[in-house]
Amino acid sequence: MAPPIHLLALSIRQQRYRNLNSGLQCSDADNSTSESSFRVNLDNLLGLLTEKGPSSNGFFKTTVGRKSGKIYGLMQCRGDVSAENCANCTRESVAVALRDCLKSKEVQVWFTWCFLRYSNEHFFGVWDQSSAAIVNETNFDNASVISRGIVFMSEVAITAPKQPLMFHTAVLDAGQFGKRYGMAQCTRDISRTDCSRCLDTQLMTFRTTIGNKRGWEVYGSSCSMWYHDYQFYSNISITANDGDRRLSLHGVAIGITMAVLLFLFVP
Repeated sequence: MAPPIHLLALSIRQQRYRNLNSGLQCSDADNSTSESSFRVNLDNLLGLLTEKGPSSNGFFKTTVGRKSGKIYGLMQCRGDVSAENCANCTRESVAVALRDCLKSKEVQVWFTWCFLRYSNEHFFGVWDQSSAAIVNETNFDNASVISRGIVFMSEVAITAPKQPLMFHTAVLDAGQFGKRYGMAQCTRDISRTDCSRCLDTQLMTFRTTIGNKRGWEVYGSSCSMWYHDYQFYSNISITANDGDRRLSLHGVAIGITMAVLLFLFVP
């Protein structure tokens, strides 16, 4: 079974257009990570991902090393993020990985704007069903909007796999209740069929958790989704402070008051 995804947006101030460290997943500590060959390969891999990713339309995957010493790595930025913000986000992800998962051979780091993953096991093109949801536990939506929001996000999930970058945004006009903004994206190493299955599975798995909320985010190893009552996507490089929006996570308590995590792992 995969190690748990530790979501970090527990007691932070969630601000519109801000790039936040949303979570990470580290495998058990492995003493062989201290061997010079692994360190050299990892440094080379992370250097390539940092250099090539932002200039490759926000997605890059590569392998470094030979035979049992191979390390597979992937980085991807959200489709609305500028190359500059993508580069900054990738560097931040690498710093978190080296700081918090230094002895791990399988690492995943999620930021709002980008995703970093590397492993000594081949994972390219394989749909990974691990996901975690973040919701604002107190921000319930109007009853008349809830069902429309679910249908809306289902349509976003249907459309995203058909797009060139398997990325899609859309707006729902909820009349007197304002607008709702949706986004879905898959990692570009998986097939369009698996992208569709990934997004559908997230919606089904977390429907009870996210269904009645005005805002939520689901981060996964192969796909992610976002839904908010404000326009959160665009090439914004300056943080806009719109006040506190404490996120609480739904599911298994992990030591912070009102902050819980709901996750799905498939062995």
